[in-house]
Amino acid sequence: MDTIASLFSFITWPVSWVIVQFHTVYGAIFGPDTGWAWGLSIVSLVILIRICLIPLFVKQIKATRGMQTLQPEMKKIQERYKNDKQRQSEEMMKLYKETGTNPLSSCLPILAQSPFFFALYHVLNGIASGDTIGAVNQDLLESAQKAHIFGAPLASKFFSSESDVAALSASLTDVRVVTAIMIVLMSASQFFTQRQLMTKNVDTTVKTPFMQQQKMLMYVFPVMFAVFGVNFPVGVLVYWLTTNVWTMGQQMYVIRNNPTPGSKAQAAYLERLHKSVTEHGKIRGRGQKAIVKAIVAKGRDRNEAERKFINGLNKAGMAAQADGTVVKNDAAVAAQSADGSTVTTAGQPKRQQPKRQSKSQRQAKPAGEAEPKTSLTKSDEPQDAEPADKPEAKPAAGAKKPAQKSGGGGRSKAQSGQRKGPQRPKSPSKK
Repeated sequence: MDTIASLFSFITWPVSWVIVQFHTVYGAIFGPDTGWAWGLSIVSLVILIRICLIPLFVKQIKATRGMQTLQPEMKKIQERYKNDKQRQSEEMMKLYKETGTNPLSSCLPILAQSPFFFALYHVLNGIASGDTIGAVNQDLLESAQKAHIFGAPLASKFFSSESDVAALSASLTDVRVVTAIMIVLMSASQFFTQRQLMTKNVDTTVKTPFMQQQKMLMYVFPVMFAVFGVNFPVGVLVYWLTTNVWTMGQQMYVIRNNPTPGSKAQAAYLERLHKSVTEHGKIRGRGQKAIVKAIVAKGRDRNEAERKFINGLNKAGMAAQADGTVVKNDAAVAAQSADGSTVTTAGQPKRQQPKRQSKSQRQAKPAGEAEPKTSLTKSDEPQDAEPADKPEAKPAAGAKKPAQKSGGGGRSKAQSGQRKGPQRPKSPSKK
């Protein structure tokens, strides 16, 4: 570790100078020889470095989004060469080269802050050995050796000898307890950061080498921190724990406000966005407008959460525009007429479905209401009834009795002694 730290000695002076300037400020508040003054100086160094790395972090997000857009093409390559892993890897690398994406882009922030990390390690190791390095002079060296963080000296390690710890006015038990807790917190924060990235902000519908890489890092980095953390001074553990907490908070902010398309975080974000838009009637913020603009531009390529969001806006009487704004969709808004009935924008009354009645309601009849007659109900009186006092005309001798017409409504009553229904005329008697 000392050899690696010496390779970054060119940045040792700037790092030590920044720590000394922060120590001057915090020393005036908490005292120059306290652990608070030196500990907060290291924390402030981390915050300053991470602020300077924000442009690189934005570039990392863009590169990650580029990897997400390539996932459909990656899936095609996997299906085409599923039996030839070598050809599959070659086609993947060719795709990366053509689109200018880098699967290792997620490691950029870690690689960028590595020189600062090793420079700080070199400074703290010099404090432990009693050597002045960079901007740390003899007075500052003695002040840093007296500083304790929760009973552990700033330059002590987990495997420090009892004599070295006693020379720094501390006990070996306190050093090991404090360093063990900080190592566990450092590894746990790194694991949680990678886990929330894998479970919430990754499109799980497509299996790609990028996902396998992230899954590997989720388990490799915590183990690396646990293995190398026992050789880190307490000051370096403070540095790395602070940068892990910063990364975790930064990752949570990105997942909440700029999630990966197709992930669980995007579905939750679009639900919150739909609620906000329907409540305020407009898009609030530049980031929301950019996300809506990207969703509209996809067209038929939208995923399930994006289609649900667009359909929800349409049902609420709104429409997303190509520039990312949301306007009221008059064609989908129903107005209310004066009598309370729903009327569409075309002015036509909306068709109301009849209310279904129960069997008891259909059988119940209002009092005084006559039952409607149907074509199958027989009439009580014949339609062409003749007066009862009119004498019946007798047919002439030899004349045939006319046949009655068959039909429903014009059927006459059967005479007494005769069968009902149409009668066959009698044949004349033979003489």
